Amino acid sequence: MHEPHEGFLIFVVNTGSTSTKLSLFRDAVAVSSETFRHREDELDKYDHVWDQLEFRARIASDWLKTLNSPLSAAVGIGGLLKPVAGGTYTVNEAMIADARANLQGEHASNLGCAIVQQIGCEYGCPSFVVDPVSVDEFGPLARYSGHPLIKRKSLSHALNIHAAARMAAEKVGKDVHDTSFVIAHLGGGISVAPVKAGQIIDANDASSDGPFSPERTGGLPLQQFIDVCFSGDYTQQEIRKMVMGKGGLLAYLGTNSARAVEMRVEQGDAMPREIYQSMAYQIAKEIGAMATVLNGNIDAIILTGGLAGSKMLTDWIEERVGFIAEIQVYPGEDEMKSLALGVLRVLQGKEKALEY
Repeated sequence: MHEPHEGFLIFVVNTGSTSTKLSLFRDAVAVSSETFRHREDELDKYDHVWDQLEFRARIASDWLKTLNSPLSAAVGIGGLLKPVAGGTYTVNEAMIADARANLQGEHASNLGCAIVQQIGCEYGCPSFVVDPVSVDEFGPLARYSGHPLIKRKSLSHALNIHAAARMAAEKVGKDVHDTSFVIAHLGGGISVAPVKAGQIIDANDASSDGPFSPERTGGLPLQQFIDVCFSGDYTQQEIRKMVMGKGGLLAYLGTNSARAVEMRVEQGDAMPREIYQSMAYQIAKEIGAMATVLNGNIDAIILTGGLAGSKMLTDWIEERVGFIAEIQVYPGEDEMKSLALGVLRVLQGKEKALEY
């Protein structure tokens, strides 16, 4: 392991549905990065996500060999694991077992811990995940759905939400543990969360609740949705895809590209404008709802994620929620840096690694 004054060398892997992103950080600075995009025909030969492990791990290993660098640590994107508190976790066999079982769903992010475990063995360094999707800091009231057969789960864009909370705390001049924010992660999926003392105490499940997004329906009117489910026109798989993957802007306008929609709005096309504005309207409603969880005592409302780069969208949201608190906008989501920083805090002794 490198001495702190030389800088810690941290390998980062982020396994997305159709890409594998790799970076080498020296402390908080990326010294090398590459994104490997996987064609549909490349992935179609694998029946299940875990069938891709060897393929993805080889990409990571081969890339590292080209750098010919020692490592202080390896960190992977955290998947749909069991509910855990936020933080940096040492990869262990229990984590690997839960990831392999697709405990809360099947997604390529589940591969992250297994890949960095292999890299850790190869390079003789510890392996970690940071703020997995399954971070659960809900209070008891947030867990009720309206029926005992269904329990609200904490599944959110926790990595970026926690990172945005730290940035916002620095901007308002407070320790993150003394802050209250409503943070909206705006991307392919949308998570809106009240964050108190650095903890996500509630959030919509971006896969099935809250605002619609570029490719997800968000919450739907249940009676009509039940009719669609039992119409006989769709299989269960088609319904799931309708909700997550083929909903939202894609269903209404035939594209999941917010920029393409904005271009049509700028050309004076009325229907795209109304639909895009409706997405902003639903996001604002969710922010307002989450503000009540904090009793309206809010240091700032944070808009982050890829769509936060759309001034058209963020202006429409601000028009509706600006009366609640100051708006801060952090466009994009630097997941690779957030993962590296989570490990760096542990290596520098600022935080302790948690046991899964």
